[in-house]
Amino acid sequence: MSHFYKKRAYRYPLYALMVVSFSSLALLTYFQWILGLANLLLLVFVLYYVIRSQRELYAEIEQYISQLSHRLKKVGEEALMEMPIGIMLINDDYVIEWTNVFLTSCFGEQTLVGRSLYDVAEQLIPLIKQENEKELIDIHDRKFKVVIRREEKLIYFFDVTDQVEIEKQYEAERVVLGVIFLDNYDEITQGMDDQAKSQLNSQVTSILNKWAHDYGMFLKRTSSDRFVAVLNEQILQQLEKNKFSILDEVREQTMKNNIQLTLSIGIGTGAPSLPELGSLAQSSLDLALGRGGDQVAIKQANGKVKFYGGKTNPIEKRTRVRARVISHALKELIVESDKVIVMGHKYPDMDALGGAIGILKMAQLNQKEGFIVLDTNRIDAGAQRLIEEIKNHPELWSRFIKPEQALELITDDTLLVIVDTHRPSLVIEEKLIFRTDHIVVIDHHRRGEEFIANPLLVYMEPYASSTSELVTELLEYQPQRAKLSMLEATALLAGIVVDTKSFTLRTGSRTFDAASYLRAQGADTVLVQKLLKENIVSYVKRAKIIENASISAKGIAIAKGNPNEVYDQVLIAQAADTLLTLSGVVASFVISKRTDETIGISARSLGDINVQVIMESLGGGGHLTNAAAQLANTTMEEAERRLRAAIDEYLEGGKKS
Repeated sequence: MSHFYKKRAYRYPLYALMVVSFSSLALLTYFQWILGLANLLLLVFVLYYVIRSQRELYAEIEQYISQLSHRLKKVGEEALMEMPIGIMLINDDYVIEWTNVFLTSCFGEQTLVGRSLYDVAEQLIPLIKQENEKELIDIHDRKFKVVIRREEKLIYFFDVTDQVEIEKQYEAERVVLGVIFLDNYDEITQGMDDQAKSQLNSQVTSILNKWAHDYGMFLKRTSSDRFVAVLNEQILQQLEKNKFSILDEVREQTMKNNIQLTLSIGIGTGAPSLPELGSLAQSSLDLALGRGGDQVAIKQANGKVKFYGGKTNPIEKRTRVRARVISHALKELIVESDKVIVMGHKYPDMDALGGAIGILKMAQLNQKEGFIVLDTNRIDAGAQRLIEEIKNHPELWSRFIKPEQALELITDDTLLVIVDTHRPSLVIEEKLIFRTDHIVVIDHHRRGEEFIANPLLVYMEPYASSTSELVTELLEYQPQRAKLSMLEATALLAGIVVDTKSFTLRTGSRTFDAASYLRAQGADTVLVQKLLKENIVSYVKRAKIIENASISAKGIAIAKGNPNEVYDQVLIAQAADTLLTLSGVVASFVISKRTDETIGISARSLGDINVQVIMESLGGGGHLTNAAAQLANTTMEEAERRLRAAIDEYLEGGKKS
């Protein structure tokens, strides 16, 4: 450190001051030499004192800096060797050149120098080769956040075991809310006396209270058919691990008294606030009920939904009140609109066309103009035969329009009715959904995670055999008594026949009531059979698919089409139906190449296996006994592998959701 007066910035002013001082002193000596001599001595003393003080200050600063440097060096060495942060230096060959004491102790070794990372911590090698600078790894039952400085070949290890444990504990103790609903409590207890009802309530409450106690939940009954449960994420994981066995327990215990009571549970999780958790729980319950009940829906704040249960067929309702209320509500919406546009799903089948024709008739009964959206290039073979028959009736055929025409006709006051689907990605023209706020959804499928946003009216009844059955009931309750034409009644009846496989699957008493009403309206059963006929080419194709089927010991049949041949979706569905009629087969799956360059899977079951859940795991959906999925950008072999994995996972989970 140099003296301050040796620096130019300070030296020149000092020289100037000395020149001025000595000039003044010389002038004073000239006039008064005694006084000048005294001032000269004083000036020399002051200069001596200043120079001495500056040197002492410099010496003190030098000593302070020396001591500070020594302390910093000592602290640095102490920190490098003793602080709870691991430090490692490696070379290009991943050989350890140096580590501090803390890191050595973490590995339980005397020294790590000279050893290869492949022997000590092989999991570090790919991290060093990657671009990530930070990563979390496990070393000797401890968790470390690793920070890599590739240029210096330096690795820092931060022990975050306690932090990770606290995070896990926080996640495990996050609050979860559940709403438990007794699906068919009102129907079961409607004809019971007070004693029987009290016994049922006591039995159900006892089962649920024991279940809550075993898992450490708080359970409170809020009404005759509703409970509220408070639990945490850790308990929820245990319930998921056991596939919510409470559903089976309640069903089996109540069946001993010749009563089949089922539960639906909606669970909200992952939200920071209690009101949001409550909203998620109620939304989950609505979703579970919309899928037919007897299942659990878990909705997270990010929108993801998981399902468990759903093993039984939805129970048919005993009252037609809902159908009458929906029919009148739909009439009011039709009257308030300027026109009605009806749209089904892509590649519409008999049920979608029959339901659309029924809604068109409802619009005409209320003196409103109606249209049906149809892409004639994208319909299945059975629907094509119905379209050919409709073309012979110009007054009805003129009501069918292309998607482009519908986009031109639709206005803000147009009522858009979606039939036989509730998923926006499956409708014929998705743009129509965003052109109007007046949307009605009529569907018989179990509700999925994807759903049309903000519809004015939703009529979803999973217990129904078909959309045509639901629309027929709505027509029956229209104030203006509907007089259907032969073709209109036949189209609706054909939709019911196709979806029930000629009244053999998912058929309830109201299905026959609807069929009876349509027959009374002039439906032609012979024409229905003509519409359902297939040509010999399709018959042979289907037979070849069935010929290649393999049947497992558990009664699951899997068949594949020719990888080089494209099959219609209806044909593989028919093949799956035919496989289900074979002795010993409880579920059937048919895999084939579709016309839209995807791999299609059609699934059927007799009810013991929930094929809807299996197809949902592959991105599809449907019913408990009738479902399908489409896999894009894959091969037949990969599709079969994924299908078998999904079936195995389902069976290993004890017929899980």
